Amino acid sequence: MQYKFIWLICLVLTVSACSEKLGEIPEPQLQVKVDKTTFSVDEPVVFTFSGDQTNISFYSGEVFNDYAFKDGRTVDLAGQGATLDFFSQLSGTGTQTGQVSVWLSNNYSGAGDLASVKAAAWTDVTSSFTLATAATNVASGKLDVSGWVADGKPLFIGFKYITKPQAVNGLARVWWIQSLAVRSKAEALGGKELLLTDQENAGFRTIDQFPADAPSLTTISATRVTLLGNKYKDPLDSIYNPDYSIYDPNNPIYDPKSPTYQPTARPPVFVPYDPNSPYNDPATETWVISKAITEGKINLGPDKAVSIKGINLDVLDNYTYTYKTPGKYNVYFVAKNHNIDGEKTVVRQLELTITP
Repeated sequence: MQYKFIWLICLVLTVSACSEKLGEIPEPQLQVKVDKTTFSVDEPVVFTFSGDQTNISFYSGEVFNDYAFKDGRTVDLAGQGATLDFFSQLSGTGTQTGQVSVWLSNNYSGAGDLASVKAAAWTDVTSSFTLATAATNVASGKLDVSGWVADGKPLFIGFKYITKPQAVNGLARVWWIQSLAVRSKAEALGGKELLLTDQENAGFRTIDQFPADAPSLTTISATRVTLLGNKYKDPLDSIYNPDYSIYDPNNPIYDPKSPTYQPTARPPVFVPYDPNSPYNDPATETWVISKAITEGKINLGPDKAVSIKGINLDVLDNYTYTYKTPGKYNVYFVAKNHNIDGEKTVVRQLELTITP
């Protein structure tokens, strides 16, 4: 018993000592030297290091890798103008034509119902774009929408999709809208176009004419708007046959012992076809509308450093970088030592001149 007590004391002392040691974070040491401060374009710049540290990160001073914007980069695009473009594509076996049109508005309320859509003033700009005619993904071409976003006005982009009665006009077609972008006409920054919005951030919402009784099958994801009309309720569809196998509770897809068992399958409630329902095959109007898009200040997020030394590398003696554009650059190296209790940081700065 005495030995167990002594062992327990030693264990506590060891853990305590390790804990205290873990909490001790030494100040990182970093000295950075270059042979000169003026280099030519494409001439390798060799940074030589000394000191002891766990991590080193590098800011070249170029756009999007600039220490001055490590906490965020905001650009004011007001008054610069903008263009709109996207890609479209057809899919599926539907045969209806003339279903999709493109509209712009400055005064849509954003309420999300068809009445609010009808109350807004919309301009049909479909003829300004090239739309798909088959399964090939087609670029729309660019439309200048500068007047629509001038003076901070909110621009709403609407895709209007019409479904005609499908029994006599054929099934509705599937339309894909992809890679939409509202691009600022401002000069590119660091070779990167500046966007007022893109497909992922446009905030598209679906507005159906009959959301409860004949909703469209339109879906929206981060990369695509899939436009598709309401489901045509065909009286010959097997779902209107009470003897259809999915209504049979003894169907093996509901039996856990069956090889065809489907864990999520449940026998649906049979609903007979109603020949008098006006929603079996209605003409419908569906809109997919963006959120308000405006010019002004946009946040491009923080400029991020390049990690050049991590915890798995004991020593980094030097680092070589080549500049492609003339100019003056404030170069920063950030050295860190850290553990779960915290971190300590030192920053070293150099100014370089890159000549043509």
